[in-house]
Amino acid sequence: MKSIFLSLCLIMSLFANGQNLYIKTYGNEKNKAIIFIHGGPSGNATLFEGTTAQNLADQGFYVIAYDRRGEGRSTDSDAKFTYEEAFQDLNSIYKKYNVKKAAIIGHSFGGLVATLYAHKYPQNVSALVLAGALFSQQETYDHILNTLKKKYSGDSEQLKRINLVENLDKNSAEYRKKCYELAGENGFFKMPKPTAASKKLYADYEAGEFFKTNIRNKNAPLLFYQNEKQNNIDSRPSLKKIKASGIPVFAIYGKEDGVFSSAQIQSIQDLAGENHFALLDNCSHYLFVDQQKEFLANIKKWLE
Repeated sequence: MKSIFLSLCLIMSLFANGQNLYIKTYGNEKNKAIIFIHGGPSGNATLFEGTTAQNLADQGFYVIAYDRRGEGRSTDSDAKFTYEEAFQDLNSIYKKYNVKKAAIIGHSFGGLVATLYAHKYPQNVSALVLAGALFSQQETYDHILNTLKKKYSGDSEQLKRINLVENLDKNSAEYRKKCYELAGENGFFKMPKPTAASKKLYADYEAGEFFKTNIRNKNAPLLFYQNEKQNNIDSRPSLKKIKASGIPVFAIYGKEDGVFSSAQIQSIQDLAGENHFALLDNCSHYLFVDQQKEFLANIKKWLE
């Protein structure tokens, strides 16, 4: 009860300071800090919190989870949804919790936020972990559409639909949305063979309090593409500079994550290095749930 009360006090204090951020901490503040950055735009940290945050803290870490401004539980009608805005809020979290350095785990779109932040503020980052993280956006979109064209090679209606998406402005929110809609409809984000452990994690999450606050701001992607010029990028040049600066870069991906091609996965493995890379079997996009045991074991091994 005491830890819940303290977390609520900290959440309230952030709101009182004009920063409309939902944020919650797990574990002992004296332990090594980890900041988790969720996917999106329009995502939130509820799945990570409801399944993994406390278990990661139990490995000996001080885990900080939050929803970006204007997304999830961090409601803010004035949010701009730019990377710079995300950086400002991350810096406010460091200051509020008196964190000098933290390891950052970026999931999905959160991987782009994490990478660009580490590139701009290397003094704040002890390690960068890409967890099912985007890093070459156009390659991801091309892979989704090319995979589906092969799958539906004899289906004229589906091919027409894919062709319509291909002809959209590639730097638009609509293009991104339609690519991911097709990916979702075709099971690109689903674990191929759910295990008893993963089924329980998902079921407990859906029956719990965090699922009730799984808020999605449908305007977030639209405003991001309206306000952010870096809306379709390849972050590998930044990752190389981060690694060259002395910050360790780790990468962990699901073998059956349908949004990444084998060439993309090989490129990120080459960049991170063999001992800094893990590819999890029977695992898709939400790897911290699909194969939580292996996910936690790798994070503990790398960050300890």
